[in-house]
Amino acid sequence: MEFTVPQFIEKEAKIVGPFTFKQFIFIGIASGLSIFMYFVFPFFLFIILAIPLIGAAFALAFMKVSRTSLPTFVANFFTFFFKPKIYLWDKKTGSPKFLKKEKIMAQDLTKEKNKEEGIKLKVSRGSRLDELFTKLETK
Repeated sequence: MEFTVPQFIEKEAKIVGPFTFKQFIFIGIASGLSIFMYFVFPFFLFIILAIPLIGAAFALAFMKVSRTSLPTFVANFFTFFFKPKIYLWDKKTGSPKFLKKEKIMAQDLTKEKNKEEGIKLKVSRGSRLDELFTKLETK
């Protein structure tokens, strides 16, 4: 008799009651801040600040975007948004290539352009591995 073994099961262990550890931390910190605000601020201001805080904590704890948790999604968004990007056109495949480099000097681009017909990118203060990767990707 054959049995199918489930694969790609992404399930975190329930540590504190029905919550995983991450969910408990998000909700616990928001609850602690809300209790602190209750004693420090007037009641009207407490309500105005606590409702969005608790809502954000529950969103961070339970909401998923395309099967990705919200904290991971937000971290990926900011990583993509703030990292430098360079797009090059690949002549062989006829589609754009995507290369990430931190610093590219204009002088290096003009020197390399004169050497060969294609554009080679050279990182000015990167490691030897970065230079090798760039040469391999742009040939």
